[in-house]
Amino acid sequence: MTVRLERTQPSLLHAMTAHADLSGAIRGAAVLFVTVLTIVAAQVSVPLAFTPVPFTLQPMIVLLGGAALGARLGASAQVLYLAVGLAGLPVFAASPILPQGLGRLLGPTGGYLMSYPFAAFAAGYLAERRFDRKYLTSVVAMGAGLAIVFAFGVAWIAWGAPHAGLSLALSSGLYPFLPADVLKVFVAAAVLPAAWRFLR
Repeated sequence: MTVRLERTQPSLLHAMTAHADLSGAIRGAAVLFVTVLTIVAAQVSVPLAFTPVPFTLQPMIVLLGGAALGARLGASAQVLYLAVGLAGLPVFAASPILPQGLGRLLGPTGGYLMSYPFAAFAAGYLAERRFDRKYLTSVVAMGAGLAIVFAFGVAWIAWGAPHAGLSLALSSGLYPFLPADVLKVFVAAAVLPAAWRFLR
């Protein structure tokens, strides 16, 4: 199967509002909706004893939101999420040891959080090139975004924490989460092709 990358196609948001003007109000509402979903997903978290990184549903929402809204709006939703968190509102995953606000972005999980706009942009970029129309290419789009999340997160732990090193960063920030997050990618990748079929 050959996938063309050069032609940009409408995002799912554009297709859903094909009979209405995609005004600033609609774009803003869509961005806000995905931001709220990201906040809600952060509250569904499971702390793990061997790592400061909690298990959350956020990556799946970040990738789905980016693919559904498109690259720019998907990234904007995550920038808004980080901005709300920086303002001090309790939107990050609950943690007994990690603070809310700026301290969370500077802590061991900061790399994951700061990756979200880039991961959403990548998923949206590929979705705009029809990767979200079929299941296998949707897996590729979601997988690309997830790879960005892990790359930022592991690198932040490895080079940001004293004496962490790459080996410890991988064992505490990648290996425990990879099986579940890959499974989430396979589940999330089915959502957008199904939505496109429904629209047709």
